[in-house]
Amino acid sequence: MKRLLSRLSWFTWWRVALIAAVGGIAATVTVIASESWIRGRAEGHVHTIASVPAAPVALVLGTQVLRTGEPGDFLAARLETARQLYLTGKVQAILVSGDNGRHEYDEPTAMYAWLVRNGVPPEHVVRDYAGFDTYDSCFRAKEIFGVDRAIVVTQSFHIARSVALCRELGIDTSGVGDDSVRDAYPANWRQASTREHLAHVKAVFDVVTGREPVHLGPAEPGVTDAIS
Repeated sequence: MKRLLSRLSWFTWWRVALIAAVGGIAATVTVIASESWIRGRAEGHVHTIASVPAAPVALVLGTQVLRTGEPGDFLAARLETARQLYLTGKVQAILVSGDNGRHEYDEPTAMYAWLVRNGVPPEHVVRDYAGFDTYDSCFRAKEIFGVDRAIVVTQSFHIARSVALCRELGIDTSGVGDDSVRDAYPANWRQASTREHLAHVKAVFDVVTGREPVHLGPAEPGVTDAIS
């Protein structure tokens, strides 16, 4: 009896190990396939400020705002990139898309205030309060704000996914990725770059399932008005 139980335990252990190995292989293949799709979709559409083709609007993706209400350094770098695109005539308007899911936390308003304070006319800055993630921001830019062509702005580790999603959701998109804060925050940069692997899988899942954003709502004329 003891010998039988020992054999069963050995068999169970090997079965668990086999399942874990197969699961690990499947997860690795999924990550590699997702990253391949992202890179392929974005290839040829990532530029510098100087080389990016002009577009009517820059889409700035939100990230951390400090307790003071000021953009964190990563977000401020994105906003500076968008400001340069505006000042050099590459875009006519800026759509700032971020998280305002809680009353006390408001990325779009912090982004708007920074741009206006730094010389962008307020009538050329439009706020999207429901850009809870990259997919939602791209989806809403197209379906709610009527954006057909844009330059998406974020950090360079995030730019391929942003371009790929916006293009897949129907926006003729180029991207400009910022690297200016890499050396100041090497640990944060590495962590964010590592998280992108899983974010690529989620991006592909969102596209395949065709999920809708957390919030949709009626069409808004803000971008059209800002351009005209």
